[in-house]
Amino acid sequence: MRGVGPRGREAAFEKIVINSSCQWFYLRARLECEEEGVRLNEAEFRLVVTNALRELHGEVGAALPFDVIRFDARSQSCILRVISSGLVRLWASLSLAARHQGFVIAVHIQQVSPFLLSLSGNSRDLRLD
Repeated sequence: MRGVGPRGREAAFEKIVINSSCQWFYLRARLECEEEGVRLNEAEFRLVVTNALRELHGEVGAALPFDVIRFDARSQSCILRVISSGLVRLWASLSLAARHQGFVIAVHIQQVSPFLLSLSGNSRDLRLD
């Protein structure tokens, strides 16, 4: 494909589209609770995810296979693994999750990737000392 670059010169570029055939996707998510000091453990976070899926997609959605790869209780963040066909259902459910045991919550999806290694670092959190 050819296009016109700066100053009218011809520029060559190539559009590459990768159709992912990955079986799994990984999500980095962080939980926020409106009440100060409320902390969940890994089992409670799993319950939040399952209830969010059930609320939006019913019992079939609650049966979606997912794994908690890593959970950090201090920052209330985790890395989830989900089968690729269920990525959109899980993402939508977590984005719309609003309550857990009477507390107002929000789940923020920070990163999504078919490669676990790409979640190991985040340039936004990079600190050069």
